[in-house]
Amino acid sequence: MMESWVYDKLKKDIGTNRFEHSLRVMKTCEELAEHYGCSVEKARIAGLLHDCGKLQGEINLLKMVSDFGIILDNVMKINKDLIHSPLGAEIARRKYKIEDCEILNAIRYHTTGRENMTLLEKIVYIADLIEPGRDFNGVEEIRRLVYEDLDKALLYALDNTLAFIISRGKIIHLNTVKARNHLLILKNME
Repeated sequence: MMESWVYDKLKKDIGTNRFEHSLRVMKTCEELAEHYGCSVEKARIAGLLHDCGKLQGEINLLKMVSDFGIILDNVMKINKDLIHSPLGAEIARRKYKIEDCEILNAIRYHTTGRENMTLLEKIVYIADLIEPGRDFNGVEEIRRLVYEDLDKALLYALDNTLAFIISRGKIIHLNTVKARNHLLILKNME
């Protein structure tokens, strides 16, 4: 169980609305972890802290990236919405004293995904998309699929995300493409 200072600090750092979103993601992570036999405690922590890098203001975000020595890839330099994930992993490590690499990677890849994701990474990625406060085209299908087949739900979610990014004319992170391709390769090997 996390100490109360974690909740207080997180709420102060990311604001009430994002904090409430994080609580919903944490709860969804717990449910999925129980369903898929993943560590519920790790899922709780990763779900709660997944957006701890969502700081107010781009200047603050970029200053922390610089202060922590985080090297941004070319996609993150252009699409600043992706920065909060690697920054969040570093904030979780430094400010919230999280040392578990599996939790830190779940935070680091919760936005882009990556090739060969761990069970915890998949759970946090999906939980962020399907928490009860989310409402977008396709979310109900992901919610339906997630308790049948996690990889099928993840593939559907990645397809949905890629279509959305393309429709907005935004740049796609290679990790997202690799995550999707890896799942398709696994699916074709069945």
